[in-house]
Amino acid sequence: MDLEALKAQCTVIRRDIISMLAMAGSGHPGGSLSAVEILEALYGYKMKVDPHQPDMPERDRFVLSKGHAAPALYAVLANRGFFDKEEYARLRKLGGMLQGHPDKNKCPGVDASTGSLGQGVSIAVGMALGLKVQGTSQHVYTLLGDGECQEGMVWEALMAAAHYKLDNLTILFDWNGLQIDGRNDDVMSLGDFPAKLRAFGLDVIEVGDGNDIGQIINALDVPACPGKPRGILCHTVKGKGVSFMENAVGWHGKAPKPEEAAAALKELEG
Repeated sequence: MDLEALKAQCTVIRRDIISMLAMAGSGHPGGSLSAVEILEALYGYKMKVDPHQPDMPERDRFVLSKGHAAPALYAVLANRGFFDKEEYARLRKLGGMLQGHPDKNKCPGVDASTGSLGQGVSIAVGMALGLKVQGTSQHVYTLLGDGECQEGMVWEALMAAAHYKLDNLTILFDWNGLQIDGRNDDVMSLGDFPAKLRAFGLDVIEVGDGNDIGQIINALDVPACPGKPRGILCHTVKGKGVSFMENAVGWHGKAPKPEEAAAALKELEG
């Protein structure tokens, strides 16, 4: 897909997120909407995956460490053909394939079950280390939320990634500045985050507008630094694309009511 087609697809994904959350009556719109361009750049442009063979050994791997943003991942996977969009109606429903957090045993295309924050990046490090030991060429990508990075296990995983020289690992950060209890800097400031990442041994790229898919693609295309895991810090807007959700912490974990969903979908028509 060319860049304009990818941008158009991001709007489709946002509409799908709103629709499925409204049907479920629960979920996380804010951090799902902020991560759309990151996920679409991975699945629509960068990663080697096949919706007809979701478990093929040659595929690249992805771990959604910020598992509550599952609606964004589900929408990207469905639009790639991993499963039918009829499954949206069963989001967060008992027996449904699309759980509130990704479940690799239920949903095609999901490589790791995640949800408890801080753990996904450790899973990704283990995957990358395993592939490195096997001498294969697949790449592992993982996406973390910024609030998630307040957890100590994240930093243990980063140390391990650097120690084992996992240049087959790319760690993306959805840096929207908000978490469930408010502004990140008010809850627990991470300070000079890029400097911290570099101190922990990562090769770091900053993306000034993480909701510009062209900028994400450019960052993903930068050649790997031999012997170093890559960190891509994406400055995003929580609730991106829906004006009354943007930069509003109250939309972290609240599904839109029918009238709110209708207003959001109308706004996304353009």
